[in-house]
Amino acid sequence: MPTVLVIGTMDTKGPESAFVVECLREAGCRTLIMDVGILDSPRGLECDITREAVAAAAGASLGDLQQSGSRGRAVERMCHGARAIASELVAQRRLSGAIALGGAEGSVLAAAAMQQLPLGMPRLIVSPILSGQRQFAPFVGTSDACLMHSVVDILGLNSISTEIFANAAAMVAGAALAYEARSAKATPSHGRRQYAATMLGNSTRALMRLKSAFEPEFGDLVIFHANGVGGAALEQLVRAGRFDGVIDFTLSEIVGDLVGGFHRAGPSRLEAACRRGLPQVVVPGCVDFVVVGPLAQLPDAWRDRPVYYHNPEFTLVRVTKDEQVAVARQIARKLNAARGPVCLVVPTRGLSVPNCAADHDGQPGPFWAPDVDAAFREELAAALAPHVAYREVEAHLNDDTLVAASLQAAREIFV
Repeated sequence: MPTVLVIGTMDTKGPESAFVVECLREAGCRTLIMDVGILDSPRGLECDITREAVAAAAGASLGDLQQSGSRGRAVERMCHGARAIASELVAQRRLSGAIALGGAEGSVLAAAAMQQLPLGMPRLIVSPILSGQRQFAPFVGTSDACLMHSVVDILGLNSISTEIFANAAAMVAGAALAYEARSAKATPSHGRRQYAATMLGNSTRALMRLKSAFEPEFGDLVIFHANGVGGAALEQLVRAGRFDGVIDFTLSEIVGDLVGGFHRAGPSRLEAACRRGLPQVVVPGCVDFVVVGPLAQLPDAWRDRPVYYHNPEFTLVRVTKDEQVAVARQIARKLNAARGPVCLVVPTRGLSVPNCAADHDGQPGPFWAPDVDAAFREELAAALAPHVAYREVEAHLNDDTLVAASLQAAREIFV
């Protein structure tokens, strides 16, 4: 029977959480109730993990937090305790899922605990702040967490809230039962080697062909969307030992970190595989632009640059020569620290769809700038350490020739 962790500020969400507990038990799950409330005693249910225990796991007493003078500081400390307890429960293999009802603070506290759960373990936060008008990164991070808008505020059981809460409990219960069944199987990885790769819409055609050719020879190619969150998730899973090698085909997040825009995965992007000594094939796809919002909202500082209408919500903006050369230096610096074999495969006829004549009826694309790309390649070749293999290919990012060169590099280093 699976066990679901029920997280909540039980001083304000106790009766509602008790309803969820009852639904979970009726669906065939055990429950473990964790109180992350700070101010008052829990209402409407008994907690297996008390708020005092959560505070203690953060190295504090509840009284200290209540007298800290700032609700924000108290919540921050309780987040540390919730993380520590969730990590311990996972290590003890006591959980098959998690659920939380919360407002702003409760959702933040629940997310801190849930982000310690392993990939594939179901988790769901129900909150009135999860309406689509908020940034979801604090609640999801790089995990596979699910978020549900509660429609009404979480105060009382009524004809609307009980319907939503019951659905949430049923979703987690069903997923927890499935998770427990999968975990009981003897061969969770089905024996195939696992490799990570990165992709955007600008490199999709290449990755589709590469994947179909790669997998019969090597194993599964797991694709991450290089949009900031995807690259961060790849780095995290590489650090966790989930992959045998990496084909980092799309480095837009390196540009985002240096220049700006949406696709920022943080300063440690392109480092986990280097530190673990995993073999890497690296293609600097999509290093010639940053991604911003609708064209009408383009920052004034970028209005004189070439742009590409990607879709109504996203606009691509060409980077300058100095910016792209700085990206080359950043890539080289990171790859030079690699402890395993690395092969850098660089196309010379365009690094993205807008940077290619073949994709624009034979005419140069809006990002076509041979002198900028040449300076990028020259900086890469000059800055790379001797142990990093460097190959230029007379092809565009999505050409079959580049796909073949990438596959050949994989054959040489993925042993």
